[in-house]
Amino acid sequence: IYQPGKPIEEVKKEYNLTDVIKLASNENPFGSSKAVREAILEECSNLAIYPDGGAISIRQALAEHYGLSMEQIIMGNGSDEIVQQITRTYLEPGTNSVMASPTFSMYKINVVIEGAEAREVPLIDGVHDLEAMLAQIDEQTRVVWICNPNNPSGTYVNQKELERFLERVPKDVLVVLDEAYYEYVEAADYPESIPLLAKYPNLIILRTFSKIYGLAALRIGYGLASKAIVNQLNHVREPFNTSRVAQAAAIAALKDQAFVEECKRKNREGLKQYYAAFERLGLFYYPSQTNFVLVDLKMPGNEAFEQLLRQGIIVRSGEALGFPTCIRITVGTAEQNEKVIQALTKLVQNRS
Repeated sequence: IYQPGKPIEEVKKEYNLTDVIKLASNENPFGSSKAVREAILEECSNLAIYPDGGAISIRQALAEHYGLSMEQIIMGNGSDEIVQQITRTYLEPGTNSVMASPTFSMYKINVVIEGAEAREVPLIDGVHDLEAMLAQIDEQTRVVWICNPNNPSGTYVNQKELERFLERVPKDVLVVLDEAYYEYVEAADYPESIPLLAKYPNLIILRTFSKIYGLAALRIGYGLASKAIVNQLNHVREPFNTSRVAQAAAIAALKDQAFVEECKRKNREGLKQYYAAFERLGLFYYPSQTNFVLVDLKMPGNEAFEQLLRQGIIVRSGEALGFPTCIRITVGTAEQNEKVIQALTKLVQNRS
C-alpha cells in the first residue's frame, strides 16, 4: 500500500502545533505560476460541463512543446494513472515486470494487482543496475521500469548507459522511463529522451505537472510514446480522466517556462544548503537531480521522522522507502530548509 506523507492539519492537531512545514511529498514550495490561478478561475464557470475526454488542447500544447504529434501523447490523472494503464494493458498472471529496488513503489503495487511477478533488482550506490536488470528479462517479461531520476535516491542513469540498455532490451518489452523530476535535472549527461522515441518504438516516457509545475492537487500527468503504444493505452484509459480545471491549469503552467526556470534555480540553491549542512555534520547523502535529498542519519528513519514531527517538520522516513536509517527531505524555501537543518543538527548532536 502506498504511504502518503502526513497531512499538515493532522500533525497540527496531534502535536498541538500552530506552525508545520511539510517536506515529505516532493511538492513545489513555491506553488504554481500566477497564470494558473487565472486559468482555474476562468474554468470555474464551466464546472457543470464534462471535460474534453480527449484532452485535445493540452495534448496540442504538449505536442508543440516537445515537437511530437498529438497522437503520441496520453494524459493521466497524474502520471500514476498511466502506470496503472500500462500494467492493465500489458500484464497478467504468468508475465513479469522488472524494476529497481528501492524505486517508486507504485510500479510494484500495480504489477502485483494484475497478478504478474515483480522482479526487483537492487540499486548499486543508489543507481539502477541496468546490467542486472537486463539479466532478469526473459520470454515472460512485458514491462521494464526505469525511474530517472530515481525516487527515493535522487540519482540518475546517464545518456550512454540508457542507450546501451535500450539497444539490448527485446523489442517486444515495453521500457517505461519515468521522468517525473525531469525539469529539476542539471546533470550534463542526463538523457535527452524525446529523440529516443523515434529510435525505440518500445519506449514510453512519463512526465507530470505535479512537481515543478506545482499542480499536485489537480492530478495531471502524461505519457510520450509511439502512436501504437498510446492507442493501446487508450483502450484502458477511463473517459474524462483529467478534469477541465486540470487541463486548463496545465496549459497555463506549460506556457510559463520562466517560472519553471526560477523554481529550478531556487531548488538548486536549497540543495546546496542541505549539502553544506550534511557535510558539516558528517552525514552521507546522495547528490540529487530532483527536488528532494536522501540523507543517512545512522538511526532508525521512523525515529528521526517522529522527532522531527514533534517540531512541526514532516519528512519521509526511509524505513518505508527501502533505506531504513535515512530520511527523505523535500527541498523547501530557504527559510524552511534552515529550520530543518537546525532541527537535524540538534538531532545528530543528541544522538552522539
